[in-house]
Amino acid sequence: MGGDTFAPDVNGAASFTIRLATGLAARGHDMHIIAQSHDGREGAFREVHLGQTLTVHRLKSIPWPLHDWLRFVHPWAIHGHARRIIREIRPDVAHAQSHMLIGRGLITEASKAKTPLVVTNHFMPENLIEHTPLPKFVWPLAIAVAWKDVARLYRKAAFLTTPTKRAAAYLESKTGLRGVHAISCGIRMSDYTPDFEPKPDNRIVFCGRVTGEKMLPDLLRAVAKLPADLDAQLDIVGDGDQRRALEHMAQRLGIRERVHFPGRVSDEELRRILTRATVFAMPSTAELQSIATMEGMASGLPVVAADAMALPHLVRDGENGYLFPPRDVDGLADRLERVLRMPQEERLVMQQASLRLLEPHDIDTTITFFERLYRGEDVADPVTEVPPLTEKLRDQFRSLAKRARSAIAD
Repeated sequence: MGGDTFAPDVNGAASFTIRLATGLAARGHDMHIIAQSHDGREGAFREVHLGQTLTVHRLKSIPWPLHDWLRFVHPWAIHGHARRIIREIRPDVAHAQSHMLIGRGLITEASKAKTPLVVTNHFMPENLIEHTPLPKFVWPLAIAVAWKDVARLYRKAAFLTTPTKRAAAYLESKTGLRGVHAISCGIRMSDYTPDFEPKPDNRIVFCGRVTGEKMLPDLLRAVAKLPADLDAQLDIVGDGDQRRALEHMAQRLGIRERVHFPGRVSDEELRRILTRATVFAMPSTAELQSIATMEGMASGLPVVAADAMALPHLVRDGENGYLFPPRDVDGLADRLERVLRMPQEERLVMQQASLRLLEPHDIDTTITFFERLYRGEDVADPVTEVPPLTEKLRDQFRSLAKRARSAIAD
């Protein structure tokens, strides 16, 4: 398995690679990862991730100067490295998580070696173009060229996957490829702790990369528009190139004392922050799935999200939260206020609905489907759609929440 981002990077593609690789290792598979080195070391190392030991083939890399965390390996060496590693370990299957450098080498050399190849797409050139020196007037041409390059490489794969149906349709429309499988990145819900007790304050949380495509300035403007009596607090968990600008923006908007920037935190601290929150906010317009939103849902949070890309697959308007028109700051503020002013019993229903909608995204289901693809089986995509919430289910959720609160009190 290989791609252009892996631990210690913190982002959706890296998190998915780690969860899938460690889940496969737990089932007895011998996992080898090709990844960038962050400390100058090069070679194969036995590394422990999420309690599982993986063989990680680290390649020397240097930081990309226009991005806060992205690193790239030497492009003139990647094909030789990928060829050597494939010859050494003779893998039963190769799985590329990107197509740019490490992924490009893995796709090309696995194809030459007749190694069965699976590719998962996490790529949207719109998310990366701002981190290039290209002037804006050439962006449309550069994006079109990027998609042609993607199509040329992805044609080499026996199976092509992406996390959601909307992302699959988007990829097919941009590349002309067909038969893209929609397989959720998956999450282990038992790692998170929902809290059905009344919250002591109105706390909004976002977690993820603090960068342009997340549209975090819209979230700050929306929080500034919330009525003063709500005393809404905002936690922006994560780091990125926009953090300092957002801190200054919060100061200008007069909400700096209510906006908190914990930065990158441990998994345990992230889960604690999610558990104590009242609502999860995701204003991004470019999510192919959004593991961060799934983490909020697994923590039993209502979600307010942009009605864009794959987010409507996770957020059902009026059931487990609200959708708002992308880039509509007034709409975002309105939906946040609805959740924060919602009677406790109705918020409990939304909390339970988030958990219900997330159940089909269990990581073990994801691992099983990839195992079948690795064996060459042509499988139907996992079913992730959940029937609409009925009034009977709403009543059941209210009862469940009451019992949960009583158990906690006891």
